[in-house]
Amino acid sequence: MEVYDLVTLGGGSDFAEVIRACKSVGRYCLIGGLAVNCYVEPVYTVDADIVVDPSRTAALPLKFEDPEARASELRIQFTTDPRYRDFPSRAQRRTVLGTEVFVACLEDVTQGKLWAYGDPARRLSERKKDELDLIRLAESFPELKRTYPPELVSMLDGI
Repeated sequence: MEVYDLVTLGGGSDFAEVIRACKSVGRYCLIGGLAVNCYVEPVYTVDADIVVDPSRTAALPLKFEDPEARASELRIQFTTDPRYRDFPSRAQRRTVLGTEVFVACLEDVTQGKLWAYGDPARRLSERKKDELDLIRLAESFPELKRTYPPELVSMLDGI
């Protein structure tokens, strides 16, 4: 975590503070790249994507969504997309950046990455990061390929 704090200028501390706030408002879970890192060899990311109950987001301190209000380079994204609403009920406790946190289960992390990968409105560079996360997941959990679109499955033949 020391390296992460150095690179993000204190992002690990901000992450712990965000998780404390999420715990105080009810069910939540981590999704996105940090969640992927819980299941496969980690790669560096400054994004913390979190699902929270949309009716409870107003209870979260505004500074978490305002990068100007934080000292660190950690980018926090609260997802209120209704497709994710059941993820917290299946989440598992993990330790992320030294903080105990609820992380979406493997299947839900994969589904979230598939939604992101398939979103034509996302920047190509973001979709490529999602593609890489899906490849990393399939390398460690080949059974996930059955949920992937054909173009990804064809790239993964032989894994």
